[in-house]
Order: sequence, then C-alpha cells, then structure tokens
Amino acid sequence: MSDNKHDDEILGKAYDSKLMKRLLTYIKPYRKYVIFAILLNVLVAAFGPVRPYLTKIAIDNYIVNSNYNGLILIGVILFATLILQAVVQYFLTYYTQYLGQRTLYDIRTQIFERTQKLALKFFDRTPIGRIVTRTTNDVESLSELFSSGIVMVFSDVFIILWILGFMFFMDIPLSLVTLSVLPVLIYGTFLFRKKVRESYRDVRYHLARLNSYMQEHVTGMSVVQIFRKEKDELKKFSGINADHREANIKSIFYYAIFFPSVELLSSIAIALIVWYGGGEIIQSSLTIGVLFAFIQYTEMFFRPIRDLSEKYNILQTSMASSERIFKLLDNQTFINNPENPIKLNNIKGDIQFKDVWFAYDDENYVLKNINFNINPGETVAIVGHTGAGKSTLINILTRFYDINKGSVLVDGIDIRKVDKRDLRKFISIVLQDVYLFSGTIESNINMDNAAISRERIVEAARIVGADRFISNLSNNYLEEVKERGATLSVGQKQLISFARALAYDPKILILDEATSSIDTETEQLIQNAIEKLLVGRTAIVIAHRLSTIQNADKIIVLHKGEIREIGNHQELLAKRGIYYKLYQLQYKDQELVGSK
Repeated sequence: MSDNKHDDEILGKAYDSKLMKRLLTYIKPYRKYVIFAILLNVLVAAFGPVRPYLTKIAIDNYIVNSNYNGLILIGVILFATLILQAVVQYFLTYYTQYLGQRTLYDIRTQIFERTQKLALKFFDRTPIGRIVTRTTNDVESLSELFSSGIVMVFSDVFIILWILGFMFFMDIPLSLVTLSVLPVLIYGTFLFRKKVRESYRDVRYHLARLNSYMQEHVTGMSVVQIFRKEKDELKKFSGINADHREANIKSIFYYAIFFPSVELLSSIAIALIVWYGGGEIIQSSLTIGVLFAFIQYTEMFFRPIRDLSEKYNILQTSMASSERIFKLLDNQTFINNPENPIKLNNIKGDIQFKDVWFAYDDENYVLKNINFNINPGETVAIVGHTGAGKSTLINILTRFYDINKGSVLVDGIDIRKVDKRDLRKFISIVLQDVYLFSGTIESNINMDNAAISRERIVEAARIVGADRFISNLSNNYLEEVKERGATLSVGQKQLISFARALAYDPKILILDEATSSIDTETEQLIQNAIEKLLVGRTAIVIAHRLSTIQNADKIIVLHKGEIREIGNHQELLAKRGIYYKLYQLQYKDQELVGSK
C-alpha cells in the first residue's frame, strides 16, 4: 500500500527538464504542426494589442478633429482585425488540439504495448487500477500540456510582449508607472504557486484513496451485500470522500485569493494611469487617446498573467503524470528473449524438468529440486495440497516466470533459448477461472486470429460439446459476449475455453483445475471430450478431483514444493503414501455426500 501511496503522491518538480525533454520527443513527429501553431500564436497575439492602438488613433486623429470619414475607416479596420483574429484563432485551436490528440494516441499506444510485454511478476504486485489510471487519467492530464500548454503558452508570452511594445512605443514614463505594481504581482504569484503545489499533493493523495476504495468495493460488491455491510462501507467512503472534498476546497481557497488579488492590482494600475496620465493631459503633454489605450492595455496585460498561472498548474500536473507514466514505461520486469533464439519447428512434445528450483521472491523457494520427464503424447497429472506448487510448474513451462536454478527442456531444447512467442505457439491452457473478452463467441474461440477459420471453430466446439448450447443461441457463434462472459454460465464459459484451446491445435495441452467449477453433467461431457483432445498431444492435467485423472499415464504428487511420489493410479495407491491419503480423503467425502 505504501508503494501505491508513493506513486500517487509523486509531485516532482514544477518543471523538470529531463521529463520535458522526453515529453517533447512525442511532439517531434508533428513538429511542422508545432511550428505552424507558434507562427499563428505570434499573429493572433498581435490582434488584441493592436486594437487599443487603433482606438488611440481614432480618438486623437479623428474624434477630437471631428473627422467622420476617418472614424469610419478605423471602424472598418477594427472590424477586419476581429474577423481575421477569429479565423486565425480557429486554425490555431484546431492544430493545437490535433497535435494534443495525436500525441496522446501515441503515448497510450506505447503504454499498452509496453504493458503487454511485462512479466506476470509485475502484475502480481501492481494493482490493475493503477495501470488503468496511467493509461487514462495520467495521459489525459498531458492533454492540456500538449494542446494548451506547450504551444499556447507562447500566446500569453507574445501578448505580453506586444502590449509592452505598444505601451513603451507610445509613452515610456506612463508605461513605468503602469508596471510599478509588477513586483507585488510577481511576489503574489510565487506565493500562490507554492501554496497550490502543497494543496495539489493532498488532492492527488485523497483522490488515489477514493479511486482505490471505489474500485475494491465495486469489485467485491457481492461480498458487501451478502454480509450487509452497505451502511458501514458507506460511512467509510463518506469519510474518504470528505477528505478529498476538503483538500479540493483548500485548493480552491488559494485560487479565490489569487485571482481577486490580480484584479485588485489591475484596478490599482488603472488608478495610477488615471492619476498620472490625467495630470499629463492637464499639462497638455499627453493625449486622451493614449490614456484610453493604456487603460485598455492594463486590462489586457493582467489577463495573460492569470493564464500563465493556470499554465503553471497544468505544467505541474503534467510533470507529476509524466513521471508516473515514464516509471511504467521504464519498468524492466521482463522475461527476456535470447539474442539468438533457437527456432522451434514442429515439436513432438517431449518435456523435461531438470533440478528445477524456483522462488517468486528472493530465496523463498516454491519449487525445490524438481525432476521429471514427460514423453511425447503422454498425459501426466499433477496433484497435491493447495500451495504445493502445481500451478507454478505451468507458469514455468510457459515462461511466465523464469526459474532460479536448473533447466526446463522441450524436445531437448532449454526453453530460455527459445523466443517466448515461439514456445507459446505450441501450448494451449484451460484454466479454472476462464477469462472471456467482450466480443462474440467466435472471437473468443479464435481470439480474432484470421488463420483459424469458422469451420475449424465449429469443429472444435463440436468436439468439446460446446456446440450444443451455442446452436441454441439466437446469433449462434456471433452471439455477443459481455465483459468476462457475464451472460454465460460457468460451464458454458469452460466449454468455450476448451474449444479455444482445441482450435489452436496445440502440441502441449495444459488443463489447470479445468473441471473443478463444472456441474456433474457438464463434467461428464468434458471428460468424453478430453479423451479426443489428448490424442496425439502431450497433456499436463492439474486436478483437484482425483477421479478425473485415474487414467493418466503418470501422476506426480507434489508436497510443499517437492516431488514426493511418481507413478500411475494403481501404483500410487499401492504405496499407501500421500496420494493414497488424498484419495481416501476424497472417497470418504464422496461417501458422506452420497449418504446424505
């Protein structure tokens, strides 16, 4: 939990040159759009400051001299600048948003691509919610940086420069009087940034707590409801929600102080202009048009100052989000492929474990000195108590994890010398907890693999008996499957999983507690199908029900990570060891159930 908190509290610097340099690499492919947007920024920034100057000309040259025709001309020019500004602003907004969305698309794609390459060890210790947040919230936080920050900050800077240029061009002393409030504004902005930075950390932390609590309790809603904990959980959630609310209110408080303060300084600057400029007009050393223009410029000058404060907040948010994103992108939890992998061709399915030791963490070994052979076409069952290391053997064979010591061979080749994808091409797994994706029955069987035809899908479903319920669906194989197969029964999902495994025609078939969640009728159906599935294939069956593996060629008994017995069903019963005890225990359970 501390790691989660640390990640979500990452604040870093308000500006980090290394992070910004990495972020700018995503803009590089679209640099022509950036250059074009900056040029448009220079142009659009000039349209605002040019209007007060035109107003000054209108007053001093035409209104004072009662020149009606000249006033009409100035009016036309002002209207034309407004139209031109609107057109330029349209293209500027379009290209900056286009740039932002293309950049976000690239970042999201890279995150998803990277996530797919990470080893299962990473997912064992990383909450799913955090990974999803990186792809959604954190990437979205960069949206404003790319579309409104990096490029649009030029607009605010250029507006200030244009205003200062016009002001000093018209009257230097009045410009200095107007800018006399600037030191107070700079100090206030610095103080505002510091306070907002602190409150932002609190908001992020409480938002992370809120998201985590919400995700956990929505996922476990059935448990909450069955134990009637709704009121208790609501009370806890209300407390977390209140903390988040207070953190946001505190943040808003600083904004509520800062922006009126900027308005106050703007009003003071205008008062100074009226006081000093009015005196100059009385002494005939300043025109009314210049005074009027300066009042307009002062109102315009403080607007980009406020915007730049907002840009600072965007920058700070983006730096924190980018740091979390790059932490994920830089994660090196991989199962590495060899530099020169050995190519696996049409394998026979011979499997050997030689002196294998494995630990998920440090040297807390889950498997110890594992040695066994599986001949091509053999069906081998692995049994043992919960936590004995049965599923770990499968994770090692498929190279979801790499072993600490020893070697695992397929057809005499060490699997660490083979490309992971090449190895997995010959292996299919049916798990106890079947995972189905949103889509159709067909897409869940062939996993959108165009090489697997509809005929092959139907044949696979027919062999395992899944076609019985599929043919009764309104859309048959095109029937929509909801998330995680919510509209299907456990047995139906399991049958689809069997059809999926068979459709890929594996040389090695792994059944990991594949029938433990199925009713008796469906189990009998699958047991008949398994006999057909196993023909010509090497099969590893992890079973809880010992009655389902009595015909296995070989049974391996694991106990506390070690192989304690190997033999067929009759041989192991004759030994009267661990397998015998397990069998007797289940047999007695079945007798008790039958007597009831």
